[in-house]
Amino acid sequence: QVQLVESGGGLVQTGGSLRLSCAASGFSFSSYRMGWFRQAPGKEREFVSRISWNGGRTFYADSVKGRFIISRDNAKNTVTLQMNSLRPEDTAVYFCAVARAGTTGVLPDEYDYWGPGTQVAVSS
Repeated sequence: QVQLVESGGGLVQTGGSLRLSCAASGFSFSSYRMGWFRQAPGKEREFVSRISWNGGRTFYADSVKGRFIISRDNAKNTVTLQMNSLRPEDTAVYFCAVARAGTTGVLPDEYDYWGPGTQVAVSS
């Protein structure tokens, strides 16, 4: 079955960096777009970034553009989110997910499979 496991979260000070990874299994990873979302307490899940099947195209939410970088390694079935210049408002649980074909890839309901998430906390 499809399995996604995020790792790399933690506590970091404002301006610091974290590198999140998502290990995927149980499906043809290299055939699917992948995305990262986040959810802060009391807020809805929001889009962060997505990447095309071969890594050639990426897209970011305005709130993270220029600070976060998404990448993938199809040989290792992993997708990574490098987060730089972190801010307190980046504090959230971060999820990786598998995008459904033919969608925009920016809405949570366009994703079929999700990992359990990893907590990121940025202190001021």
